[in-house]
Amino acid sequence: MKVRDMMHKGVACVSPDTAIDAVAKKMRELDVGVIPVAANGNLVGMITRRDITVRCVASNEAMSTVKARDEMTSGVVYCRDNEDVEDAVRIMEGKQIRRLPVLSAVMQVVCMVSLGDVSHALPRDITGEVAKSVSAHHP
Repeated sequence: MKVRDMMHKGVACVSPDTAIDAVAKKMRELDVGVIPVAANGNLVGMITRRDITVRCVASNEAMSTVKARDEMTSGVVYCRDNEDVEDAVRIMEGKQIRRLPVLSAVMQVVCMVSLGDVSHALPRDITGEVAKSVSAHHP
């Protein structure tokens, strides 16, 4: 099975110039904990609730003036929509990540694959191992 066969189509992205308070509002509106940061559809980073809390709120930064580019994680790990699901699972396990951005053949962000997507697409024994791997404490 290919990643494109299990993914939910569409993803909300923010631009690097989006203010952090707008990012947080979008997360609340969409009920998500992570949003890709994209410039012209190209993935440049990811921003999580934790990034906002630890990097911005805990530092007493003004959330209306801080931009996504200032708080995002760059160098993001991703998979391609034409890859085998097992390859995406190996990436998630190896990097201990619960959500993986999916890029098209032309390197545009097309969706996010989550542990939930994996659990619906693969047998229970495999999904249990994936969940265990990505939930393990980082060394």
